[in-house]
Formats: sequence, structure tokens, C-alpha cells
Amino acid sequence: MQKIAILYDASQAVLSTFDLDEVLQQILVIARDYFHLQNVAILLLDKDTGELYVRRQVGWDEGQDKARVKVGTGITGAAAQLKRPIYTPDVSKDGRYILAAKTTRSELAVPLMVRDQVVGVLDCQSENLNHFDSETVDMLTLFSTQASMALQNARLHSLERQRAAQLEAINAIAQQTTAVLDLKELLSKVCLLIEHAFQVSHVSVLLKDEEDLVLRASHGSLTARVPEGGRLPAGAGPWGRSLMEGKTLLENDATAAADAGLYVETGSRMCIPLVSFGQTLGVLVLDSERVGAFNANDTQPLESVADICATAIQNAHYVERVKQLAYLDGLTGIFNRRFFELRIAEEIERARRFGTGMGVIMIDIDQFKRLNDEFGHLLGDEVLRQVSSLFHQQLRKIDVVCRYGGEEFAILLSQATPQHSLAVAEKLRRMVETWQFPGVARPVTISAGTANYPDHGTTRDEIVKAADAGLYAAKQSGRNRVCLAPQPQRELAQVSGK
Repeated sequence: MQKIAILYDASQAVLSTFDLDEVLQQILVIARDYFHLQNVAILLLDKDTGELYVRRQVGWDEGQDKARVKVGTGITGAAAQLKRPIYTPDVSKDGRYILAAKTTRSELAVPLMVRDQVVGVLDCQSENLNHFDSETVDMLTLFSTQASMALQNARLHSLERQRAAQLEAINAIAQQTTAVLDLKELLSKVCLLIEHAFQVSHVSVLLKDEEDLVLRASHGSLTARVPEGGRLPAGAGPWGRSLMEGKTLLENDATAAADAGLYVETGSRMCIPLVSFGQTLGVLVLDSERVGAFNANDTQPLESVADICATAIQNAHYVERVKQLAYLDGLTGIFNRRFFELRIAEEIERARRFGTGMGVIMIDIDQFKRLNDEFGHLLGDEVLRQVSSLFHQQLRKIDVVCRYGGEEFAILLSQATPQHSLAVAEKLRRMVETWQFPGVARPVTISAGTANYPDHGTTRDEIVKAADAGLYAAKQSGRNRVCLAPQPQRELAQVSGK
């Protein structure tokens, strides 16, 4: 009667809370104190791998609780496979025994079951040979039934809380991402929000660019193997497979993966394609340093997040495109004066911050009005387009060519000295002079003036005014030539004063 009362008290204790950690702790305390056991462990079943892993233990030797046991292996694995208690009165005579504590002499493994499904094993070990009599085995088996119910209730409660938190996170991500239309800011916010809401170690966004995937943004605590802006073949790695197959790929043990991965410490990862209106934009990659960090229940909410992000990215792309159109010249397809004004301020600030130079070339097509009068405006427009194309082809990717107005062009040269600016302008002049423009029976030439930061000024107005002065000097000297801007007045004053 006393033992039944103990069992009743024990059952009430484990069923008194919905917190999983508290339930696990109660099971251990009861097994240790009520049944006088030195070594007790609760192993839970990982359905994805078919392995038992130690969720909570007391009395095991250091490091032994990190092992994972296949169902069917060891005494605990046998109990899970056969769905019944397995008792070994002398572990030294049982080849199935897996060392957990050097002091163990006998072991009882009782499966934890919900309906007919094994969810884990209650593993009881004693320092005494033949410690467990039949009555104790029966009592622990009955107790394990109550413990299984408590575990299931705690898991369901935890799952409901997790789902509620995920729905809240999805809603927050949807609200915050739809309000951001700048792509760089959007991707940064997406990574930060997902990492915080879903408690992963690292979040990365890979976007398609021709035949590659480019790491456009990331946030987390892992050590990167690929820098931001790094390119990856679109057909390689799990992210490549996710992109090609258009479905989520889950790797719960990435430590043995053939690919190097994005991060050094990755234990598991999930790759989710970013799809908007049938168009695959890239892949959302979630990395965890823990093996087995993801489960099937995570897939649907994270796919919902990926869909929200894909739509937001598509919207940002559209806004980016509209911005680009606002900065493009309709006739030539190169940047317009509005973009020039935006970029020259950025280039001056960059040159000031890093102590480098930058150049401005102002260019005018010589006697363009006469060309229009002789050959017509349609041919004049074609000359403008071809001159723009020549400039664009001859410049570096970091340089910017703009149609400043009419037949005048402005070029921004990053990290340029006065000598470099002069050489670039001269190369362009020679290129235009020797180019055969279809339908134009005479050579087309250009005049150019160059100026540099900080040699000819430190503000936008000073530098542009200096380049314009160089252009004026080139025209006054007979056209079809390049002139460096005259020395600033303040420097002339300093020279004359010496």
C-alpha cells in the first residue's frame, strides 16, 4: 500500500507542470529518491535519425551523456526497439551494455511510450548487482507510463507555445519587411529578424546573379567561410540543390557533408528557396551549430517567412529598377545629370574619408549643332548613342559616365590622379576621332576638360567649375583636344607670394 501511495505521489508530481525541463527534472528526482538509484537518464527519440539522445541525466561519467544510441543498439536501444523493459542484473555479462558510468553493475531500461509509439527511454542504473527485483521493475514500468504522459503533455504545450511564437514572429517579419524598400536594408533586417525569432546561429540570403548565387546578406555568430558579396555556383551545394529543385532541404547533421558549407561551426542547416510569383530569386539559408537543431515542424513556418521575404525582395527589386530608370537618360541609356549630382557627392566624401583622389571629365561633342543641321536630328541622336557606348566600354566598372545635357557628358573617375584623368580623357578623344560613324561623312570630335579632388577643389562646385574651365580652354584652343583645369587661384596666390 505504501508503494502504491509513493507511485501516486510520483505520478502527481510529474503531471503537475507543462514545462518540459521541469517534467524531466521531476522524473530524475523521483527515480533517484523514491527508487534509490545513483545513475538515471532520460533518453528521447530523434525520429529523423532513429537515434536516442540523452536529454537529462544524473550520475553518468563526464562526456558519456553526449553519445547518441541507435534504436536496437545497447540495452536502451533494445528497450526502444522491443517496446518493453529490458533488465540486465549483471552488465559485465551482457554484450549489449554501453558504458555510461564505471560504477554501474546492473541496468534497467524502460521505454517511454505514448499510445504505441516510443518517445524515449527511462534508463536506470545501479552500483549493485541484481539491484532491481520484479516488484521494482513493475513499479518503474507503471511510473514510466505516467512519465510518458507528462512528457507528451509538456511537448504539446511547448509546441503550441512555439507555434504561437512563430506566428507572432511571422507577423512581425511581414510588417517590418513590407515597410522597407531599400534592398540592402531589407536583407539586413530579414537576417536579423529571423535569427532572433527562430533562434538559429546564422541566417544568410543568397540571391541569383546570372549563373551564380551571391551572398547578399548574413547575420549570426558563426565563422564565415564565404565573405559577403562572395559568389557560389548556382548548381553546387545544398543551396544549389534547393534552388534547382525548388524545395526546402534539411540537413540535421551537416558535420559529415561533402561541401565545405558557408560557416565553420555548422552542425545542421536548412535551405529554403525564395520564390515570388513563380520566379525563384535565391535561397534563404539557416545554420545552427547544433546537430539536429531543426525538425519537420519548423519547415512550414520558415517557408512562410521565406515567401514573405521573397515578395519583399521582389518589391525592393522593382523599386530599385524604378530608381534606376529615374537616373537613366532615355536617349542614350547611360546615367543622367540627376545621377551625376548624387554620385559626385558620394565620390568626394569617399575620397575625403580614405585620402584618395577622384577626377571629373567634362566632355562636349564639337560643333554638334552643325552636325544636326547637316545630317539631321535622327543621325545626331545616333551619334550621341554611339559616343555614349564608346565611353561606357572604355571606362572601368567603378567609373561613372553621365549625359550632362544636350551634347555634353560628365565622367566621374574613382581613385584618380590628375595625370590619370588627363590620360583617360585623351584616350576617349582619340577613340571618338578615329571612329567611323555610319552616315556621317566627316570625323566627329570631342573636347574635354579634366579636374581632380583635391588638386582643383574640395567641393562639388569647385571641381565641376574647374573641369568646365578646362573644357572652355580646349574649345578656345581649337577643339578636338583635352585640357587640364587651370591651377586654383588660392594656389596661384601662394606661388606668387613666395
